[in-house]
Amino acid sequence: MPDPDQVLIEDEKTPSSPKELENALYASCASHTAGKDFNQQDLMALNIIPGNDLKDLARCLDALVKDRLLKLMQKDGLPCWRVVKREDAAKYKDFTLEEAMVYSYIESSQREGIWIKNIYTRANLHQGIVTRCVKSLESRGRIKTIQNAKFPKRKTYMLAGLQPSEDVTGGAFYTDGNLDEDFVDHLLTWIERYIIGRSWWHPPAKESGKKRDLKKLSTEEAEELRRGTLDALEARSVCRERNEHMLPMPPGFIGYPTISEITRAVNASKMSLVVMKEAEMRQLVDILCWDGRITKACDGKRYKAVRRVGGRTGDSSQNGLVEAPCGRCPVFGICEEGGPVNPKDCRYFQEWLEI
Repeated sequence: MPDPDQVLIEDEKTPSSPKELENALYASCASHTAGKDFNQQDLMALNIIPGNDLKDLARCLDALVKDRLLKLMQKDGLPCWRVVKREDAAKYKDFTLEEAMVYSYIESSQREGIWIKNIYTRANLHQGIVTRCVKSLESRGRIKTIQNAKFPKRKTYMLAGLQPSEDVTGGAFYTDGNLDEDFVDHLLTWIERYIIGRSWWHPPAKESGKKRDLKKLSTEEAEELRRGTLDALEARSVCRERNEHMLPMPPGFIGYPTISEITRAVNASKMSLVVMKEAEMRQLVDILCWDGRITKACDGKRYKAVRRVGGRTGDSSQNGLVEAPCGRCPVFGICEEGGPVNPKDCRYFQEWLEI
């Protein structure tokens, strides 16, 4: 069965009723290229209106606009009409003319949304009328308010069934239109450590020896154990230990990570609830490059760290508890009154206090 919108009106068959005339005019307009705007002369040239009667044309246009099958527009200051598909027109049947106009502008904005001030300008309606239409459409669940990351103070609307584009939301780095600085800092730190892990050679971890029963140590053995452990800790903190044992990769090494590898690693870590894209990772990597924390390698296709874990020198901050002998004493568990190690006879306190 042929589509009624595509029916060709034969010259010898003239529509006999107003409804048939409306259907014929709509079908003839719909047979043209989608999105074409028809002015009065274009509609007359279709030879659908008997005798090109302007009153009959105006009556048909009013009826089609009321049924949402034609959309009244302006072009070069003159009225024109655009065909609306029947399935799309069904969505407008519950709307008033003003609501239909406002809805059409919001619909045309797609996933970008439209600022309410732009609706005022394009619809050429009073601000109160537009505000009322927007509230009515929003209460019926046809449109929704979205937060624009670029213009957070602007009231922006889009269709309820659509999701805003990344240009509107700001991407994975934004939450409710606001930059999530803590999340960005966490990602930057994680990415830098990942690149550090791929930029330096790590020695295998040493196996810990058999634990000794500290309760059975003599005073001399306890002091020897403590002195040896403190000497080791003094020579190397956690950061310094890594700094001493981590070695740079040899010249010509091509195992530094690429943007694709960094992106896959971040997504595999599940740090973000959304899947990160390479373009977003490149933004973060560029920040690390500008801060001097990493540098490009292999003709700019890969990235390597410029420092080791804990910084270039391995310096680490300490607090009072760590600096005091008790805070880092390896035999603290057996320190008691009358024991091989006790606070009263502790010479390390005297050295620390320089008594």
